[in-house]
Amino acid sequence: MALTHAHGHSHGTGGRPLAARRAENTRRMWQALAINLAMVVAGVVGGIVTGSLALLADAGHVLSDAAAVALALFAARMATRSGTAQRTFGYQRGEVIAALINGLALVAIAVIVAVVAIRRLGDPPEVAGVGVILIGLLELAGNAWATWVLARGDRADVNLEAVLRHSAVDAAGSVAVVVGGVAVLAFGWDAADPVAGLLIAALILASSVRLIREPFDVLMEAAPAGVDVAEIGQAICAIADVVEVHELHVWTVTSGFHALAAHVVVAPGADRDAARRELEYLLRDRFQIEHTTLQMEEEADESALLQVQTGLQDS
Repeated sequence: MALTHAHGHSHGTGGRPLAARRAENTRRMWQALAINLAMVVAGVVGGIVTGSLALLADAGHVLSDAAAVALALFAARMATRSGTAQRTFGYQRGEVIAALINGLALVAIAVIVAVVAIRRLGDPPEVAGVGVILIGLLELAGNAWATWVLARGDRADVNLEAVLRHSAVDAAGSVAVVVGGVAVLAFGWDAADPVAGLLIAALILASSVRLIREPFDVLMEAAPAGVDVAEIGQAICAIADVVEVHELHVWTVTSGFHALAAHVVVAPGADRDAARRELEYLLRDRFQIEHTTLQMEEEADESALLQVQTGLQDS
C-alpha cells in the first residue's frame, strides 16, 4: 500500500474535555490576577520610595502579567462562544492569538527594561538596600504563590502557559531584585540594581520564545510537536482495505482541539463506511484526534478522476 502526498498541519494532545479544562484554568487565572494586582501596587510604591530600578522593572513586568491574565481571561471567554455560519469554529483561536500577543509584549518589556538599565549603569542612583530586599521578598512570595496556582492547571492550554511563564519569570525576577538589594546593602554597590534589571530583561526575553513560536505554529498550521504525520499516514494505510491516503492534513484549532482531513483510497468493492469508522476509532484512540473529515474513495474512482484531469489538460 502506498502513502502519498502527506501534508502535516498542526498540534495536539489528549486529556480532559476542553470545556472542563478551560473552566478550571480560568478559575486559576482569576486567582493569579488578584495576586498580581496586589504586587503591582507594592512594587511601584517600593520602587519609588527606594529608588530601585529593579523593583520598578519587576513591577512593570508584574503589571504586564496582570494585563496578560486579563487578556487570557477575555480570550478564554471568547473561546466559549458558539460557532456561526461565518466562524464555524467559533472564537477558539482567540486563546492562541492572546498567547502570541503576550509573548510579543514580553519582548517589548524586556527591551525597555534593558535600555533603562544600560543607561543607569553609567550613573547608578543611590538605592535603599533594606527596602529593596523587603519588598523583593514580598514580591517573591506573591509571584511564587501565583506561579504555584497556575502550574497546577492544565498546561496543554497555551493560553494558561503564557500566563504561567509571565508569572514564573516574575518569581525569578524577584530573586534578582533581592540579590541586587543584598549587594547594595553589603557592598555599597549601587550598580547591582541596574545589573539586576538587565538580568530580569534577559529572563523576560527567554520566556517569550515559546509564547511566540507555538502560537505562530498554530496560526500557520504547522505540524505539531509530538505528532508524526508520516506515522499517522502509515497507520491509516495499515487498515484493511485501505490502499492509499493523500491530502493528509493535521492542524490545531486551539490548544487541545486538533483536527484532521484526508482523502482515503480503498480497494474496489470495499465497505467505505466500515473503513471510515475504523479509521475514526484509530485516530481517536491512538492519536487523540476526534475531529476528522475523511473523504473515502474507491481506487477505480481515483483512476477515473485522473483520466478526466488528463483529458482536460490535453484538450
